[in-house]
Parts: sequence; C-alpha cells; structure tokens
Amino acid sequence: MDKTIKEQLVGLADTDYQKFSAALLPTINNVIGVRLPELRKLAKTIARGNWRAYLEHAESDYFEEVMLQGMVLGYVKAELEEILRYIADFIPKINNWSVCDSFCTGLKFTKKNKEQMWDFIVPYLSSEKEYEIRFAVVMMLNFFIEEAYINRVLQLLDKVRHEGYYVKMAVSWALSMCYVKLPAATIGYLRTNSLDDFTYNKALQKITESYRVDPETKKMIRGMKRNSKNKPLI
Repeated sequence: MDKTIKEQLVGLADTDYQKFSAALLPTINNVIGVRLPELRKLAKTIARGNWRAYLEHAESDYFEEVMLQGMVLGYVKAELEEILRYIADFIPKINNWSVCDSFCTGLKFTKKNKEQMWDFIVPYLSSEKEYEIRFAVVMMLNFFIEEAYINRVLQLLDKVRHEGYYVKMAVSWALSMCYVKLPAATIGYLRTNSLDDFTYNKALQKITESYRVDPETKKMIRGMKRNSKNKPLI
C-alpha cells in the first residue's frame, strides 16, 4: 500500500507548485509538490478503506506523506478514544507549520467533543517541542475561541514559554483571533499580559491587519505597542 501511495503522490506532483510550496517551508526540503485538494481527495479515499492498515505502514519520507496521514485522521470514522491514540502517535511527526495547521483544521470532530479535546491538547502546551506547542495553540484558535473557553485560552497562552519562531507566531495569531472574536475579554488581557515583546507586538500587528477591526480601534491598538529592545526574529 505504501508504495502505491507514494507512487500516486509522485504522479500528482506539480513542478511549479513544488517551487512555490517549498519556498513557504524553509525548515524542510522534502516537498514533492502536490496541491492540497489532491491530497484531500486521496485522504478521503483512504479514510473510507482500511485506514488503520494505512496508518500502521505509512511512510514519512516526504512532506506530502506526512500531510496525508494527518488529513486521513480528520476524515476517519471511529470512537474518539481510538482516534486520539492515532493523533498522539502522529503529532511527533509534525515538523513544519503547514502540516500542523492543516492537520488541526481537519480535526472538525473537535466541535462535538470539546471537553475531551480540551483535556487532550492542553498538556502539549507544556512540551519542549516547538510543533507540539504550536499544535495545541492552533487547535485553540480553531475551536476554542468562544465565551465558554476564552478566559482559559488567554490564561494558558500567557503561560507559553518557548523561543521557537513558530510558537511565537501561533500565539500572536491566536491572540489576534481572540480580540477579533471577543474584544472585550481580550483587551483587558492585552493590558496586563506577561508575553515577550515580540509575541505581544506581533499580536497587535495581526489585530490591526484584520478587516473586522475598525480604523479607530486599530489606531488605539497601535498605540499599545511596546518599544522592544530585543532583536527581531525575522
């Protein structure tokens, strides 16, 4: 099965897209160049078949092979406890922002299993691994920015301590979404937070880039920027 999947992926490669995609993923060098709609189509086919056998034997030589495994987990039909075991096995394979974010977006069953998923993702915020933390943060911003969870989300994001660029960017992105969706709850946090300067300022920047924030509010948010003495990470 693995060889067949690999051959299908290679056959779906698009040279121009490979160059485009590889440029967006500076931390890896194993991109074939398969467009996401093609990966999703293949993932759905696998999920309708013997997906357990596929995941047990799946190879991870290429970016698309790992991406495909994550997509399959978003489509499978099984008990939550079983799916979570497969997710726990998959998370250590994440080594770039694209796989992380697409994987999280695909776990739509989270909407019907909020508390179980919350309990599952929170421990990853204490990980020492960059993409394990990003996984938890991106899951929060996709599924937990709502009244019932906003205070818990803000408290936990404030405690994230990791120097990884993709952690800091995820936290700033999540905080900007918190503000856009629940500004009253978030503005108080932004005025009393303990974030590092880079993450804090980047969150403010992302808020001001949102079309859902009015010009007057953007002006106020820009006025909250810190004068950081730290060297920029980009």
